[in-house]
Amino acid sequence: MNYAKLEKNIIDVIKEQQAKLGYIKEKVRLYYPLNSLNHFFGTEEGAEGMRKVLEGFRDCIRDRLGDVEVSEKDGRFCFLIPEEGAEYVHSLTGENDFITELVNVVREHGCTIGQILELFRAYSDRVYFEETDNGEFDYLIRFESDPQDDYVYCFKDEGCHMTYHRFLWEDYKEFGFESQGREEQ
Repeated sequence: MNYAKLEKNIIDVIKEQQAKLGYIKEKVRLYYPLNSLNHFFGTEEGAEGMRKVLEGFRDCIRDRLGDVEVSEKDGRFCFLIPEEGAEYVHSLTGENDFITELVNVVREHGCTIGQILELFRAYSDRVYFEETDNGEFDYLIRFESDPQDDYVYCFKDEGCHMTYHRFLWEDYKEFGFESQGREEQ
């Protein structure tokens, strides 16, 4: 089983958490619904099948993230990343990482979508942008053809500040938002 996409996502989520909250050498718990895990692996497993899919995950990532514990309850999987995993991710993160810069831009009072777009365009000349009308978000931005960052970033203008959520494309579609901004695969 290829666990690379799940491992990358775990690292990306921890990087984002550390950018928002600061780094502390501590355990990190991340929760994934079954459908998101199926998206990582291109499977359609139930909870029992997913537990089997994940059997080799701990061995695969142990030398980088430590002895990760995986548990499941009602189709919701918990990945408990030990302190050394958080430290490993921190060692990969720089002040000029995109996610660190995005968090810093968004946390500024009065941040605009123009400033956010400027940041995206500083990292790529192939950025997709659109205004959305799905009731949840005002803007969708993503990098085109970037395997290192294939997330969909959705922004909401709250008046005096912006908020955002980052999704896998498959999760974004599953939430029932309009299928805009990306060719169907």
